[in-house]
Amino acid sequence: MSLRLTALDAVHRALGATMTDFAGWDMPLRYGSEREEHNAVRTKAGLFDLSHMGEITVSGPQAGEMLDHALVGFVSALAVHKARYTMICAADGGILDDLIVYRTGEDEFMVVANASNAPLVLDELRARVEGFDAAVRDDRDAYALIAVQGPDSPAILGSLTDADLPGLKYYTCLPAVVAGRPALLARTGYTGEDGFELFVAPADAEALWQALTEAGASYGLIPCGLSCRDTLRLEAGMPLYGHELNTSLTPFDAGLGRVVRFDKTTNDGEFVGRAALEKAAEQAAAHPPRVLVGLVSPGRRVPRAEMNVVDAEGTVIGSITSGAPSPTLGKPIAMAYVDATHATPGAQVAVDVRGTHEPVEVVALPFYKRAR
Repeated sequence: MSLRLTALDAVHRALGATMTDFAGWDMPLRYGSEREEHNAVRTKAGLFDLSHMGEITVSGPQAGEMLDHALVGFVSALAVHKARYTMICAADGGILDDLIVYRTGEDEFMVVANASNAPLVLDELRARVEGFDAAVRDDRDAYALIAVQGPDSPAILGSLTDADLPGLKYYTCLPAVVAGRPALLARTGYTGEDGFELFVAPADAEALWQALTEAGASYGLIPCGLSCRDTLRLEAGMPLYGHELNTSLTPFDAGLGRVVRFDKTTNDGEFVGRAALEKAAEQAAAHPPRVLVGLVSPGRRVPRAEMNVVDAEGTVIGSITSGAPSPTLGKPIAMAYVDATHATPGAQVAVDVRGTHEPVEVVALPFYKRAR
């Protein structure tokens, strides 16, 4: 099957991007130096094409109640133009995907799924809408998604719109006009820095990308690919589906039990997976599962996904989920699920790197937190 192309494909190729297959999309991995792109987001600003993400609209008089039934969060409690991080789980409590849901109107919500899981999420929502006065619409082709991230992003975007950016708080959204084009602005991010996402019509994507590029030139804004997006989210301790999250884990196993709302007042409090998640919550309280922690290596060898974490006796106590050199810290870092008895920050453990036990220190997540 041929790869799907975003509305900005010609722009990426003109910029000389290295392209890669990501969840069936031909996406820019990098434009030049991954380290330069990473550091630009941390110190100035970076521009991303995220049009591979999956937008699904749920609308109708019972849209909120339907999402309360379908997802683990209390979505109907969201005010208009607010957003929430949540998950969709299977009946057995396993995580099918982590999502951001935006309430775009009184009876309308936009669910944003990860690219690799968007078809599954769409199918699940269509199955779970039965019995509700609501409709599920596939809007993946209706949007291009551009993100500008970094400390200078408010100034850059502010030069192109009259929207109230200071009033656009974290996890909110706002309809706006940017460089003469309509957009839904959001402030959710996935880099650990301040920034904005622009949901726009595909036909407007190139014009908005160019306008942001020109507005950001004096600030040092550069285009950024998926590679630096991964190191940015890793430093920020943000989970990635397929690494820190999967169907074999419940939100409680992943240390994200806070997203599960048992106090919903709709649907008599019932939602898909509730019974299994109640049991998972009880088990986690009585016998803490492996804990997601940060690991920092004093050496140069980088811990990679699926490598084992071992104690001083060489006993396996966990597994790496993500690892990379950290441009900000200047050291190799990783996230790993480890036994609760070894999860205390400061604990000294090791990673089995092809038979050699490389020492690492357990640290609290995130590795990096921006000054506010």
